[in-house]
Amino acid sequence: MSKQINVALIGNPNTGKTSVFNALTGLNQKVGNYPGITVDKKEGVCKLPRGVKAHILDLPGTYSLNASSLDENVVIELLLNKNDKDFPDVAVVVTDVENLKRNLLIFTQIKDLEIPTLLVINMADRMPKKGISLDIDALEKELNTKIALVSTRKNQGIDNLKELISNYRTLSTTPCLETTAIDEAYFSNLKKAFPNQLLYKLWLVITQDVNFGKTNRKEIDAVANFKTKSNADLKRLQQKETIKRYQLINNVLKKGQTIDLSQATDLRIKLDRILTHKIWGYIIFFIVLFLMFQAVYDWATYPTDLIDEGFASLADWVKNNLPEGAFTNLLSDGIIAGIGGIMVFIPPIAFLFLFIALLEESGYMSRVVFLMDRVMRRFGLSGKSVVPLISGNACAVPAVMAARNIENWKERLITILVTPFTTCSARLPVYVIIIALVIPEGTFLGMSYKALTLMGLYAIGFLAAIFSAYILNKILKIKSKSYFVIEMPSYKVPMFKNVAITVLEKTKTFIFEAGRIILAISIILWVLASYGPGDNFNKAEDIIKNENPTLSDVDLEDKIAAHKLEHSYIGIVGKTIEPIIKPLGYDWKIGIGLVTSFAAREVFVGTLATIYSVGSANDSEDEDTIKSKMAAEVHPNGTKVFTLATGISLLLFYAFAMQCMSTLAIVKRETNSWKWPVLQLVFMSTIAYIFALLAYQFLK
Repeated sequence: MSKQINVALIGNPNTGKTSVFNALTGLNQKVGNYPGITVDKKEGVCKLPRGVKAHILDLPGTYSLNASSLDENVVIELLLNKNDKDFPDVAVVVTDVENLKRNLLIFTQIKDLEIPTLLVINMADRMPKKGISLDIDALEKELNTKIALVSTRKNQGIDNLKELISNYRTLSTTPCLETTAIDEAYFSNLKKAFPNQLLYKLWLVITQDVNFGKTNRKEIDAVANFKTKSNADLKRLQQKETIKRYQLINNVLKKGQTIDLSQATDLRIKLDRILTHKIWGYIIFFIVLFLMFQAVYDWATYPTDLIDEGFASLADWVKNNLPEGAFTNLLSDGIIAGIGGIMVFIPPIAFLFLFIALLEESGYMSRVVFLMDRVMRRFGLSGKSVVPLISGNACAVPAVMAARNIENWKERLITILVTPFTTCSARLPVYVIIIALVIPEGTFLGMSYKALTLMGLYAIGFLAAIFSAYILNKILKIKSKSYFVIEMPSYKVPMFKNVAITVLEKTKTFIFEAGRIILAISIILWVLASYGPGDNFNKAEDIIKNENPTLSDVDLEDKIAAHKLEHSYIGIVGKTIEPIIKPLGYDWKIGIGLVTSFAAREVFVGTLATIYSVGSANDSEDEDTIKSKMAAEVHPNGTKVFTLATGISLLLFYAFAMQCMSTLAIVKRETNSWKWPVLQLVFMSTIAYIFALLAYQFLK
């Protein structure tokens, strides 16, 4: 049986760590969460020479072991805990050949923990363009380690890296920096107090306030004749440590690195001047967004329609070829419809992540984040929040997932909670048919009232997100350091392999994580709509035939379906909530639409089509018929159901309400708790109710 070793990939953001991870593991990888927290955990398997198998753990990007965020704490606590099942047999520190000086800081820290540590210098193919030359032998001697010079873009050096990993036992564990040099007297006393502990690990416990085995700061304080320094003194010692490490790194690079600036190009500087310009930067960004979402819309429409039609055909085939009964109905209308409801999300999710991955891989996304941070921070958001907020106009599900790159937990949480306010494409069917029903013809400044209404709903959604973020920033008592650090990587042509793996992994995560919840709720909704108590439901056919003996078969089927729906469990829910929604101008039928549209907002139109008996036996219908039937619908007293007041009330309700179980499912996954999606649902529903109530009462 082959031995398995643990390998931890560690490095600064944008050093190509993920590229190295992909080169080692390919598709043999999975994404999960660390126990009890929401930081992503990427792990994979790699086959090494001589039958050795490596468990590769891609740790969150970090600049040093002086933690400043949740994901950086993950790195430190793993490296300090030898009892952790993922504790590395060998640490592989990935650096970028253009930023070697900065990247080597964390290498020297990890090596001082006496863990076998390899150095990977990535992006070697860029050395000639940047005028960089390296003396690998000299660097290995000075750093007392082995170095793999790799280019993941050209697939060079990966086999050598695998060989070095498999020979990790030959690596020296001699520290780079003598820890006592930071403060001789202080560290001498610390060593006397804890003679059996590694001095640098103790230093990290003291400065980072993280646990190391059974030792913590309180116990260090309690040791006789030893007193820890004040926080201000500790900060000064940390700064002194950093200075000493950079002095060491400077001396190493003097012997092992040569840079000829005359060979370097200044294209990056020229591009940055344009792309981060205070005026042109925003204009270019919005042009890129427009092109991106137009492409997402155009490209995703065809495969989405194919998937939708495919599952509809499959459901029809099941109905026509399997014996009639509850199981066949469950299979066709519940399970297949539920799976179809998951699968139709795949094209927009995949295309959206494709473009986001391309922007990230090219280096442009970092410029966008830098550009937007100044605007977003005053509302309690990060510059990185702009990506989810804008992505939400396509679909809130991938938009919420896109918030993962926000390091600050409070800003990430606020972004997740407010993103569903932005108008997603699922709201469009509701908006279009309601606007067509209640907004009169006419123009204002050359734009039709209907177009202005639609544009206003988009603006309302974005403003609601920004305003809610401002409020949440004030009321959420979450201790979270808030400062902005963004790496400005070099511009480069995206690697197809990295982009493909990113799209595949994120799409797969949605299908298997959020999808199972969506499927379960879809089946529950089907059951509630397909069954009901008493004779009113069970004898619906006899009742309708007796009441309408002259109806055609098609109209009869529609009447029976509508009657069953009214007296089904979900119909009872509609009747039950009618007193609550009546002040908004809605009857029990609209109430059912509100309940069923929780599966997806666009379900509202289909539900009303069924309720108002506009469907026919062969399910063929056109939008005009739906609109005309809805326009003709009246209350028992003869007044129209869909008036301007009711229509505006509905539009505002859907502008603010969550009404999307898939979004709740993904929020649950991203926050690792049901607490936040439940609070989100309650908050958004309350806001939706208040604005819909005010609109109806004012306009009726």
